[in-house]
Amino acid sequence: MNGAQSLIRTLVDGGVDVCFANPGTSEMHFVAALDSVPEMRGVLALFEGVVTGAADGYGRMADKPAATLLHLGPGMVNGMANLHNARRAHTPIVNVIGDHALSHKGFDAPLESDIDALSEWTHGWNRTSTDSAVIGRDAAEAVAAARTAPGRIANLVLPADVSWGPDGVVASPIEPPAPSIVDDSTIAAVADVLRSGESTVILLGAGATRERGLLAASRIAVATGAKPLIETFPARLERGAGLPVFDRMGYLSEQVQWQLTDVKHLILVGAKAPVSFFAYPGKASELTPEGCKVHTLADLGEDVAAALESLADSVAADAKPVLQEPSRPALPSGVLTPQNWAEVIGALLPEGAIISDEANTSGLMIPMVTAGAPRHDVLTLTGGAIGQGLPVGVGAAIACPDRPVVCLQSDGSAMYTISALWTMARENLNVTTVILNNRAYAILRMELMRVGAEGAGPNANSLLDLSTPDMDFVKMAEGMGVPASRATTAEELAEQFSRALAEPGPHLIDAMVPSLI
Repeated sequence: MNGAQSLIRTLVDGGVDVCFANPGTSEMHFVAALDSVPEMRGVLALFEGVVTGAADGYGRMADKPAATLLHLGPGMVNGMANLHNARRAHTPIVNVIGDHALSHKGFDAPLESDIDALSEWTHGWNRTSTDSAVIGRDAAEAVAAARTAPGRIANLVLPADVSWGPDGVVASPIEPPAPSIVDDSTIAAVADVLRSGESTVILLGAGATRERGLLAASRIAVATGAKPLIETFPARLERGAGLPVFDRMGYLSEQVQWQLTDVKHLILVGAKAPVSFFAYPGKASELTPEGCKVHTLADLGEDVAAALESLADSVAADAKPVLQEPSRPALPSGVLTPQNWAEVIGALLPEGAIISDEANTSGLMIPMVTAGAPRHDVLTLTGGAIGQGLPVGVGAAIACPDRPVVCLQSDGSAMYTISALWTMARENLNVTTVILNNRAYAILRMELMRVGAEGAGPNANSLLDLSTPDMDFVKMAEGMGVPASRATTAEELAEQFSRALAEPGPHLIDAMVPSLI
């Protein structure tokens, strides 16, 4: 058994049975070894940003890591933006990064790079395998590291000669450490804050935005009057009829400051205190109001849901959560607008849908119109590096093949990883993509005004315009094997969206909407 075979067998034995890949010469023995371990599903993508984004979407929905196969340092660089998003989402991923043979590295070949420096950037677990006899052990430790709460990126560098070496040994799975339990004294201290009667916000982050955490937070709110808020960009938010529904913290600093007006206590649950996404002239970076005390109930790596439940038992033993009643907006009519396209999605969203949301400026209405829709999950742009939506949809669809995936995707950011459509077609994934096409980087138009840049004229505005030439997403999708259509009215969007959901396989709808800005 060669090193690559032992690596793949160890990954599969540890529960990692999907590998998103864009391989090159240094990874050919890994590719060949896939036939010796048929339990490993290899999924080809045409760009490493799709590979890493798909692994992110898979990990968020499967609650276990996928593997990626990346071609040396440049391949990792191509995937780095979506690894940044995955790190911010605390997604478990095992990156297998090919490298030159150890005997070849000293020759400074054209693809030689500092992979160690790149790996460190993911703030995860890093190792280079140097012996095919221990590569199985390295793989087992990588899987355990990725699965360590709340989820990490593990980078395993695989030199070509280690991959082809004949001495591979399969290693047994290693159980990751369990999340630590929040101590009783912390629960009691936060309970005292809630009993004070002072204005309090509970900010729910990683581990708190699924059913257990939401139910406990609602009980606490009912009993104490505290207001739960969801972090701005949750990795995975369960919502819809039958669950408590809370507002998300705003994106703009002014929104956050309004939400925290007169708040005396901010309780963090798997979240960090809010800061402005960017610095703006004359505006604060820290958004916690003066005089507001910050308390941490549970941090990353702790059992966040259990901590919320213990807190609820302490301060809200008899309280019942408030659950969202089923409700739908009426189907709108007329020309598509930044508002009514969202009403179409809210009216027709199917049971069990997974929304990969990169609608950006066009998606402001979606949380409101889907609050009473059937139960669904929302995956958001956790790290702000655009080009996430389509790849995350790929990974979510492979993790949950029996659930419909809906990608709500802005036009500009779609172009970063548009080749994900090809993978959707190749794998026949049930992904319906709605492109919100306003032919502009609309969010940057807003930021141009917010940063106080003076003198912006035609030259500046031309850098934010996507209409010269217009992009034809229907032709692009059809060219990659995805059936596509264009909607200019609410009626057309409703008909096309319903048809796409009813038919197996991927579909794309180019929804023409005017810009908000």
